[in-house]
This record gives sequence, structure tokens and C-alpha cells, in this order.
Amino acid sequence: MKDFRELKVWQKSHQTTLDVYRLTNCFPKDELYGLTSQARRASASIAANIAEGCGRGTDADFARFLQMAMGSASELEYHLLLACDLGFLDHLKHQALISEVTEVKRMLTALIQKLKADR
Repeated sequence: MKDFRELKVWQKSHQTTLDVYRLTNCFPKDELYGLTSQARRASASIAANIAEGCGRGTDADFARFLQMAMGSASELEYHLLLACDLGFLDHLKHQALISEVTEVKRMLTALIQKLKADR
């Protein structure tokens, strides 16, 4: 069992989640149960899947949860694009968050490839 807190990808995804929570505070109140909730859940799901995968018994299980984290990262990218297109996020904040998510996806890809190579 690995300690997920030691993984750089978990640390980066956790920071991204904190940033998403902060930035979605300014979304319209009528989006609280819509886009705000969806973006927050998708971002939290990235770090949560990494953590859950660390608690699994095998590298294959871990890699499967990393793939789910990747899916949540892609979902978050869409929610952020939608928020920008709707005018809830300005272009600079959108670009900053997208850069964070892209970095998380790169880190996930590298870790998945490492796990596959070690098998």
C-alpha cells in the first residue's frame, strides 16, 4: 500500500481541486447544483481516484484507478471550457486552470506508463 500524499500527481491534483473550489465560488448562485457542483466533483474525483488506487493491492488495480482519474480530468476540462464560454471564468483564469489540469494529465500518463512497464 502506497501513501498517496507522497505522490506528486496527487499533490498537484489536490492543489487543482483547491483552486477549482476557490474559483467556482464566484459562479452564479443558480449554478450551485449545476456547473459549480459538477466542476468541483470532477476535480475532487481526480485526487480521490489516485488515493483509492493507492489503497488497492496491485499495480494493475492502481493503473485502473489512474485511468479513472484521467477521465475525471478530461471531464473537468470540459466543465472549465463551458464555464469560460458562459462568462463565469475569465480567459486568464481559465487558461491557468487548464494548464494545471494538463500537467496533471501528463503526470497521470507517465505514472500509468511506468506501472505498465513494471509489469
